[in-house]
Amino acid sequence: MTNFDSWFHYNVTLNWFRGLIKMEGGYIYIMSNKNRTTLYIGVTGELKTRIVDHKSGIGSKFTTRYQLIDLIYYEEFPDIYQAIDRENN
Repeated sequence: MTNFDSWFHYNVTLNWFRGLIKMEGGYIYIMSNKNRTTLYIGVTGELKTRIVDHKSGIGSKFTTRYQLIDLIYYEEFPDIYQAIDRENN
């Protein structure tokens, strides 16, 4: 399978899946440590809950390891798929 075939299959599958499930609202966000030397970019449907998770050490191993507890940026989207697309671009 070529890279194009993989890309095409991924996008066709993703677009088909999006048609099946309608998810409301989404966010991309950037977390950092106090010195602003490490960044983490994430996507979530529940921003407040996700930030609390990160701050309490259960958000992800990466954010816990590098002590990324400061929310430095976020964008809100009307649908989670738009947030995912934004994160990937």
